[in-house]
Amino acid sequence: MGMRLLGASYGKLRLAPPFGIGFPAAAEARFHFIAAGRVYLQPSGGEVRELTGGDAVLLPRGDAHSLVSEPGMPVRAVETFEAVSLCENICAVRDCPEETCRTKDALIFTGRMEFELDTLHPLIGLMPQVMSVGALLARQPEILPLLAAMEREMATNRAGSAGILARLADVAAATIVRGWVECGCGDATGWVEALRDPRLGRVIAALHRDPGRDWTVADMAAEMGSSRSVFAERFVSATGTTPLRYVTALRMRLAAQWIGRDRMPIDTVARRLGYGSQAAFARAFKRATGRSPGKVRSATKRARPQEVPPAAL
Repeated sequence: MGMRLLGASYGKLRLAPPFGIGFPAAAEARFHFIAAGRVYLQPSGGEVRELTGGDAVLLPRGDAHSLVSEPGMPVRAVETFEAVSLCENICAVRDCPEETCRTKDALIFTGRMEFELDTLHPLIGLMPQVMSVGALLARQPEILPLLAAMEREMATNRAGSAGILARLADVAAATIVRGWVECGCGDATGWVEALRDPRLGRVIAALHRDPGRDWTVADMAAEMGSSRSVFAERFVSATGTTPLRYVTALRMRLAAQWIGRDRMPIDTVARRLGYGSQAAFARAFKRATGRSPGKVRSATKRARPQEVPPAAL
């Protein structure tokens, strides 16, 4: 179902108490692994959580939040810290004078991650604001060696450790997501059932594989190998929406991503999504999102100068 996580950028942080580092809201998920020290996670509008060595958390919707040495500490924006590039897409922040770096410092590995293709999958909206690895340990103790390996890599400066940490972080974050899906947490029960149903999952995978096809309910029912009525009833029960509305929403979400993030020409987006003309696509897009494709492109252009540089966090 395309629930893979792809790391966009990573950072190794060494912060001496007292500290406060703020992460702005972003389109990508945010992952934090605490290798040493004590840190408090302050999500925007959420409950403060204490994190210690070996803890890992994922904020799947990229909500604004901060990491502080004590609750209520002043917070400094992450982009204002001096970052040193270690290798492609990985940098390091050392916010402690060399002579005072001690065992009380917090060692953190952080990353911005994208859900491949399905960043806008309905499951993302159903996930908790913060997902913790601690919830997995009782059911998936095999994750412990992974976290231990991350701690070891953070404690050394061996060749290639930054790249290895990045790959381990990808696996840890994906494991957190998989664990949540498998336990059917929150209000996602219907979607979890859809993911577990091979026949219905095959239909949804086909929609994501070829969103520009002129899909009909009959086509989708054929993919599932059932009658139209049985398919439609099962689809609505699992997803909470009709098959054709799902296809339209998928197309518009992909269109917003391609136009805004990927800078794809609007006429190309229209063709890829199966629209006969750019005008027809623009009407459908505005009806679904309330904005024209041109406004989405313009808004992205204005936002780009304020984005964190690729080598930063």
